[in-house]
Amino acid sequence: MDLRIFTEPQQGATYDDLLRVARTTEDAGFDAFFRSDHYLKMGGVSGLPGPTDAWITLAGLARETSRIRLGTLVTAATFRHPSVLAISVAQVDQMSGGRVDFGFGAGWFDDEHAAYGIPLPEVRERFDRYTEQLEIITGLWETPEGETFDYVGKHYELVGSPALPKPAQRPRPPVIIGGAGKKRTPALAARFAQEFNLPFTDAAGAAAQFERVAAAAREIGRDPGEIVRSAAQVLCVGRDEAEVARRAAAIGREVDELRRNGLAGTPAEVVDRIGRYREATGVTRLYLQVLDLADLDHLELVAAEIAPQLDR
Repeated sequence: MDLRIFTEPQQGATYDDLLRVARTTEDAGFDAFFRSDHYLKMGGVSGLPGPTDAWITLAGLARETSRIRLGTLVTAATFRHPSVLAISVAQVDQMSGGRVDFGFGAGWFDDEHAAYGIPLPEVRERFDRYTEQLEIITGLWETPEGETFDYVGKHYELVGSPALPKPAQRPRPPVIIGGAGKKRTPALAARFAQEFNLPFTDAAGAAAQFERVAAAAREIGRDPGEIVRSAAQVLCVGRDEAEVARRAAAIGREVDELRRNGLAGTPAEVVDRIGRYREATGVTRLYLQVLDLADLDHLELVAAEIAPQLDR
């Protein structure tokens, strides 16, 4: 089981905060450091000092880490032109020595788009644009050097693109797609994804969605086993009940609710919950959503007392 640390910097974090978490992630032996791609805080937090850009952050971390993989859950298709995004991600992949995983979604947070004046089309058009962006980004990366890339879609047109720069990973970084859509999302994952992620989904719902993705892959002649199954869950682990309660309070959540909907409790409880979730869904990778970025001991506890038990 791969364990990856997943952060939500829009809730209030500086680059230096994220750097400390990323370095602890690497030193503690986790597989990867991921962050969200949002510009507006959610819920009853101040969000101070304000948002940080996902790919600028990852570019910095690419030069200040050496082993862990780096990525987004997930970059919003509404935020950036696909050609510009392809250039940015390829450059970060080069800067990291080929350690980028590209999580990519259609975009969804209405208030965020309104706050920063970013258009958010209705769902059908949004997915049409998202599909074209996937075709463009992967097409640019996969075009052999010395050749050009052309694309004509309903929303985007590229003529004679040199399709540069290339990412360090060839033909391209792994693409992560996720979500609960029952038709278009599984079909896009079957076409483009090396990983399918389900955030904050119970075991029954996750198992059903993973099977939809597998069916979509089989329909186009692809082996479903090529697509990694992953999930994201909020993390709240303590050595005893008092520490669990303290960590829950620090992120404004109730312990009972976290036990129902996340990975909460003592290390033994969480190991058992992960085991049951893995058995029911087939996941081999977990993104641990860490909301208190000042609590580095939380990560070290998981690395010391949970991670070793998952490899048995």
